[in-house]
Amino acid sequence: MYFAALLARTEDGWEASDTELDDVETLSDLTDLAQEASVDEDTVLVYIEQEDAWFGILRVDGEEDPRIYVSDASAAARSSYGEILLTDELLGREPGAEDEIAALEELVDLDGTEDGDPDEAARPASPAGTAADRQAHPSSHPDSDSDPDAGTDPDAVPAGPIGELGILADFGVSEKDLLTLRTDALTEIADALGAAEVLEAVR
Repeated sequence: MYFAALLARTEDGWEASDTELDDVETLSDLTDLAQEASVDEDTVLVYIEQEDAWFGILRVDGEEDPRIYVSDASAAARSSYGEILLTDELLGREPGAEDEIAALEELVDLDGTEDGDPDEAARPASPAGTAADRQAHPSSHPDSDSDPDAGTDPDAVPAGPIGELGILADFGVSEKDLLTLRTDALTEIADALGAAEVLEAVR
């Protein structure tokens, strides 16, 4: 179950609204949603939570690039909304790396059988196998026993928090405070912002 809310700072304090994510498919969509709610290009926070799993914060300040924090990257990666926040830049990947990985996985799966089981007879009788074989079966690589990193996935999403720990520092939520928050963190964030009452009105 997901919950999303938007907090926009104004001259009179914070305004809160619940947020529908049905039409949000990309980070650009989410950023546009925040910018549309901005008053005089002031700060807007978008909070997304998957119950008992993870929460994420997107901060937009006018036309500046969005700032992102996710409490548990590996949990968020299993969520369609979490994937929106987990950009290549946030994960330290080259732009477009995810598309390249998907293309490689698709290539490896093209083994000519209906069940997806490897057809050993159809493979070239090469001692080392093809590049696709080595990718699909890392243990068969001649250097796998001597390579300490063999079998590890450099593109795996790390467990735990990721992103900008100081995303709310200027509002009184320190890096340490942010790391101690778990799900339903929005209540404590709203308290720190002085927005608890306006948030309660829309929950």
